[in-house]
Amino acid sequence: MKAGIVIFPGINRERDMAIALEASFGTKPRMLWHKDTDIAGVDLIVIPGGFSFGDYLRCGAMAAQSPIMQAVKAHADKGGYVLGVCNGFQILAEAGILPGALLRNASLRFLSMNCHLRVERADTIFTGRYQTGQTFQAIMAHGDGNYFADDATLDRLESENLVALRYADRTGAVTPEANLNGSARSIAGILSPNLRVLGLMPHPEDLVDPLMGGTDGKPLFDALAAA
Repeated sequence: MKAGIVIFPGINRERDMAIALEASFGTKPRMLWHKDTDIAGVDLIVIPGGFSFGDYLRCGAMAAQSPIMQAVKAHADKGGYVLGVCNGFQILAEAGILPGALLRNASLRFLSMNCHLRVERADTIFTGRYQTGQTFQAIMAHGDGNYFADDATLDRLESENLVALRYADRTGAVTPEANLNGSARSIAGILSPNLRVLGLMPHPEDLVDPLMGGTDGKPLFDALAAA
């Protein structure tokens, strides 16, 4: 699988993502500037974290209008793989590729800390190296990570089993205390109906090497590499 990383002005996590992808894929990902529209030959498009366009208007709102996003949407519509992390998730939501919106954290504060995620399904290309119900550690670093959608959308996500990850404590219990940003139903990551697009707020790429403090995030990239 060939991966490409989309870079917008203000994105600052592309190198972390490239390290994670190269460690699992064995090859360097292609860097895709936001004004480019040629993504031919790329199987997996990754939109990393950061502050695209300075987070003006709403986080991800301006990036969602960049030329490359039409190509990303077409790629997703054709069944291509897309991963959006943090600002990348916000951009996917603003572009209408994934439902819902990411609002200000319930505390109205930027949160930068460890968190734990519970795997809600392990039969996807992203979560295949985890087990359903398994809890792993990731890094939370956002000010607008409070996932919101109307009740009908939330019910659909639940009924179609499209919630990929939830905030939980170390034991896997989904509690209000573990839901640090106040996301609806403790949702940390969601999937597209064809299971080929994943958006999540915490950063798995921050834990892919023991020198980073752990490797809890590496199975996600290993699963993609094995696809």
